[in-house]
Amino acid sequence: MSPTEAERYDPGKMEPHWQKVWDERGTFVTADDDSREKYYVLEMFPYPSGRIHMGHVRNYTLGDVVARFMRAKGYNVLHPMGWDAFGLPAENAARDNKAHPRDWTYRNIANMRGQLKALGLSLDWSRELATCDVEYYAQQQRLFLDFLDAGLIDRRKSRVNWDPVDHTVLANEQVIDGRGWRSGAPVEQRELNQWVMRISQHAEDLLTSLGDLDEWPEKVRVMQRNWIGRSEGLLLRWRIVDGTAPQGIAELETYTTRPDTLFGASFMAVAPTHPLAMRIAVDNAEVAAFIDKCQRMGTALEALETAEKEGVDTGIRVAHPFDGEWELPVYVANYVLMDYGTGAIFGCPSGDQRDLEFVHRYSLPVIPVVMPADADPASFTIADEAYVGDGVMINSRFLDGLTPAEAFEDVANRLGNAKLDGRPQAERKINYRLRDWGISRQRGWGCPIPIVHCDNCGIVPVPHEDLPVELPDDLSFDKPGNPLDHHPTFKHVSCPDCGRDARRETDTMDTFVDSSWYFARFTAPRAETPTIPEIADAWLPVDQYIGGIEHAILHLLYSRFFTRAMRQTGHLNLDEPFRGLFTQGMVIHETYRSAEGAWLSPEEVRIETVAGGRRATEIASDKPAEIGAVEKVSKSKRNGIDPDHMLKIYGADTMRWFMLSDSPPERDVEWSEAGIEGAARFVQRLWRIVADAAAILAAEAGPDGAAHFDPVALERAAHRTLAAVTDDIDALRFNVAVAKIYELANGVSKAIAAVTGTGAGPAERAALETATRILVQMVGPMMPHLAEACWQALGNTELLADTEWPRPDPAMLETETIVLPVQINGKRRAQIEVAQGAPESEIEAAVLSLEPVTRILAGRAPRKLIVVPDRIVNVVI
Repeated sequence: MSPTEAERYDPGKMEPHWQKVWDERGTFVTADDDSREKYYVLEMFPYPSGRIHMGHVRNYTLGDVVARFMRAKGYNVLHPMGWDAFGLPAENAARDNKAHPRDWTYRNIANMRGQLKALGLSLDWSRELATCDVEYYAQQQRLFLDFLDAGLIDRRKSRVNWDPVDHTVLANEQVIDGRGWRSGAPVEQRELNQWVMRISQHAEDLLTSLGDLDEWPEKVRVMQRNWIGRSEGLLLRWRIVDGTAPQGIAELETYTTRPDTLFGASFMAVAPTHPLAMRIAVDNAEVAAFIDKCQRMGTALEALETAEKEGVDTGIRVAHPFDGEWELPVYVANYVLMDYGTGAIFGCPSGDQRDLEFVHRYSLPVIPVVMPADADPASFTIADEAYVGDGVMINSRFLDGLTPAEAFEDVANRLGNAKLDGRPQAERKINYRLRDWGISRQRGWGCPIPIVHCDNCGIVPVPHEDLPVELPDDLSFDKPGNPLDHHPTFKHVSCPDCGRDARRETDTMDTFVDSSWYFARFTAPRAETPTIPEIADAWLPVDQYIGGIEHAILHLLYSRFFTRAMRQTGHLNLDEPFRGLFTQGMVIHETYRSAEGAWLSPEEVRIETVAGGRRATEIASDKPAEIGAVEKVSKSKRNGIDPDHMLKIYGADTMRWFMLSDSPPERDVEWSEAGIEGAARFVQRLWRIVADAAAILAAEAGPDGAAHFDPVALERAAHRTLAAVTDDIDALRFNVAVAKIYELANGVSKAIAAVTGTGAGPAERAALETATRILVQMVGPMMPHLAEACWQALGNTELLADTEWPRPDPAMLETETIVLPVQINGKRRAQIEVAQGAPESEIEAAVLSLEPVTRILAGRAPRKLIVVPDRIVNVVI
């Protein structure tokens, strides 16, 4: 259908048509043997919850613009799609519906695949995968065994959150106010045998390599640096005062990054699971009860940080390393972590807020040891806030007057040379906050761990030839705990080594494992090995990775570790998985409540503009509704926008255009009716512009020398816009590119109006054709269906998706400047030099920045700003 056959563009007909054309022609299927330079663009794959949301629409639109743009620029683009498909929601649905989680998952995948296809994404669906596909998790099991052989995985006792009702380990995020998120039962800390990936052995490499990721947002790199948490400090041994500790315990070892503050120490503290605490608890009921209480707190750092600081005095005393007469009490404290340092600290309340809260609770002394350089040591005190800044040492004997850095060195040298029981009392040590990654989960819908436990042979890896270890077809979720553990046959197996009866491992892998290598699997998704190394090395790293900031730490860190592990085991030969990273903002929307206080969805509310603002009414009851805050779209507050609903009303291109145009992609975008309506109007306007241009170009030419508009100026504007938009898309400044496309559309529209009814001369026709073609091509990556229809309407037979990105004419980019006088209320006050044919918006911005103009306006906006092209600018105050 061409613009001449219908006044309005109909996305309901056009979009399915072009999607079918692309699909039938295999337009976006990627070949590995293509000689063009590669470009790999990937959005973080979704969990198949059943329906996409507007966050998905935005995420995949951003990636699709990049993929289409780079393809038009001549690259061989890989743009695949898959599903992060294992996880607890499927188990919950299986329990509720008495069905296998596989059925629920694949049904959801089918529905969401259809929704994504309706968006017109240029995806290579031939590479589609789901992490619950046997062919995917079979290769993940091979990776597990290879990592095990390479020493990258081991099995050890780890402290975990345990739900005593659901009989499963909970992630920190699943512990809410000390209770299991699903059962509501008080969570316990338990030590369980866990399979652990040894990510900590790569801590220094993961940290230092962040410096090479210059195409990542700095905020993400900072978050990763903080998570890895490299620190330089002292491993310090404290002598326990004779007779205060159980027999055989003579010293307490701490790790500290602030040995300069030793003279501010007022207590020692050990973690509830520290060996010393556990030994004391044997004979001390108070300590035992406190440890039991702490074990019900969960292990989330956030919970420990915000919990009230509590402890119990063990009765043990240690001697200060610089003063044997100075004895410090040893507490068990709820905020000290066993998995950081040695699990023991010395408390310096003047320099640590947590320690300060602790000593206030137990009436222990506070000795200021660091003060600002300009403070008075005689009057400097610490009240309710610790001093954590730099400065000079006070109340620290031989350290007084030194900076903390100088004091650090002095203490390190003195204690490094001091002896305790014949050994140095302290040694310098580098420590990391990063801990090894426990991957064991007591869940049935996950990748089985390919291990057999044999009473005779111990832990036995499943032989490669016996893979995959498949999930049973008859999983039952009727009982609490892991369905694999109480399955009648799954765990009963013969030992691969001795043939005796043995037990299959029933834990499955953390779903973060599934998403830590999928980007590599996309390069050869049907291979009988995890990767085909030469193909993976040709495609990787991912050139542009796009996803939410919520994955800035764990997913990205685990993926970086996996890349190193896969290199170590011969599956890849590269350092980093993602060359470029972009984290898009969220989709937000205002919230609504009914007169009774219930949350209402946007579809249930009628919004009207009234005197003094806006009014909301619940449609069903015709009662007033409350307009609430603008927040992230969520199910709980029902402020999400249904993409299917918007698709039916406006079409995919309108949604895509709105997502790109409303705000910078790294910031949140607020969904609004005004915004989507504006995008819809531009869709129709562009359709009419192309229709009118096509009609003019098809009509008989006007006389030579026609002067209805300046053809050189139009062509120059088109090529300059093209150059600018090309740079903007390259830099992911999509909203800026959209604004420039609007300006060119205005220019083309004015040119069309100038020649309508009179006929365009040859030069005008050529300029109009060039500008209109460039306009359509620039819109192509953003609104691909509309652009294909417009491209066809302009007489082209090839697909726009197969058309090379236009190149700006260098001659048209040469800048010729003119001087424009600037009048304020009719009086000349200044002048500006601008490029000939510069857009009005550019001229207006330049005028408003002039000193005489800003001085006279004094912060007010002008009543009018009139630009007479190439003549003069009038500012009316």
